[in-house]
Amino acid sequence: MAGAFQYKPKFVDIRVRPPTPEEAAQADDDVYALKPGERACDHAGCRLAATARAPKSRDMLNEHYWFCQGHAAEYNRQWNFFAGMSEGEVRERQAQSAAGDRPTWEFKASRFSRESAAASHNFGKGQGYRDPFNLFGGGGPNARVATPEARRIGKLERNALADLDLEDSADAPTIRARYIELVKRCHPDSNGGDRSAEHKLQRVIKAYQVLRKAKMA
Repeated sequence: MAGAFQYKPKFVDIRVRPPTPEEAAQADDDVYALKPGERACDHAGCRLAATARAPKSRDMLNEHYWFCQGHAAEYNRQWNFFAGMSEGEVRERQAQSAAGDRPTWEFKASRFSRESAAASHNFGKGQGYRDPFNLFGGGGPNARVATPEARRIGKLERNALADLDLEDSADAPTIRARYIELVKRCHPDSNGGDRSAEHKLQRVIKAYQVLRKAKMA
């Protein structure tokens, strides 16, 4: 009777088998696998996801390393912005930082704003205040003549003007006239079939296309 009620486990051995080295390596790969959109830590040998960035040097503050939290903290502990600088350079840099070390902007209103137009209209008419030296753009007998701003052009346009042997201030009619002149001068038909100036001709045509795309010709 006692044998009928004897406990008989379903499994003879329910102990968990330790993983093999291959299975352990596979498990590590699953743990350290990067999710979509994540990037690996830049520290050598680290397999964690990068969550913090640090500048590469004081001369390359816009270029960064990407580290996990632990390696970012280690990098920051070793970071010395003033490393390799003399005492004079350190003081100069600190003075710049104390002043903000940032570009500044004008606080005056745009000349196209309603307030600026109303204030300019009332200058010298007994309303508001006088501005005889045109400090605020209202005009006057001693008003300063505004100098036109220099045209700001990009590197491609500047190189194109150089290929046409023109200054940066050249206007559209001058550019077209120089283009026609150089095409006639460098074309093989104008040189008795001589193709030695063909390379210059190609540069002239390409330069003119760049200027036309920039609406300068």
